[in-house]
Amino acid sequence: MNMGIPALDSAAGPAVSTLPDSEIVRRVRSGERALFEVLMRRHNQRVYRAARAIVKDETEVEDVMQQAYINAYTHLHQFEDRSQFSTWLTRIVLNEAFGRRKRMQITESRMEHADSDRGELMDTIRSPQPDPEQQAYAQELHRVLEEAVDGLPEIYRAVFMLRDIEGLSTSETGEGLGLAEEAVKTRLHRARAMIRRAVSARIGGQAGFAFQFQAPRCDRVVNAVLDHLSRC
Repeated sequence: MNMGIPALDSAAGPAVSTLPDSEIVRRVRSGERALFEVLMRRHNQRVYRAARAIVKDETEVEDVMQQAYINAYTHLHQFEDRSQFSTWLTRIVLNEAFGRRKRMQITESRMEHADSDRGELMDTIRSPQPDPEQQAYAQELHRVLEEAVDGLPEIYRAVFMLRDIEGLSTSETGEGLGLAEEAVKTRLHRARAMIRRAVSARIGGQAGFAFQFQAPRCDRVVNAVLDHLSRC
């Protein structure tokens, strides 16, 4: 099956921008493949935050996003309207992120056993140097919050990112992570308790501004996915 996606007609943009996800999905499956770009741009922020909750390296995060979109497009026929498209997409992203992290851990383990330069590998994985795009929006509060969230154990970080930062409901978070709602509530409570009191007091309405996925990166991911699909 040829999955190539033509460029989205700019004139059609305003007309489709208000359509619900379910209608856009239906039209993509009916042959209007260019509309998949609308879905990507609409959900890039959530997809980024879901991937970033599991994978800390920014380059790996973008790779996770691109592969997740490719997986979603390839299996779009499996989406059922019984759940929201955003929830279905989030599960795909999380599955890809967990798989990517596991492969990174295996690679790290093999390099350790081979007595390679582990320090260099860990520097690559942690990526401590913020890129210029991050510096543009990383105000002090955002930076402190992001560092605090990164310091959480993964089982709590994922829940905190999806619930408090991205704003998913308890049920959506549980469905995405494969957890019961009570487990989500418990982990969220513990995650909040682990973040320093001084930081927690400053979060308030600012949490939604952390881990922003800026326009240049949005364009980069979207264009990379469209380029891949056009060659399939």
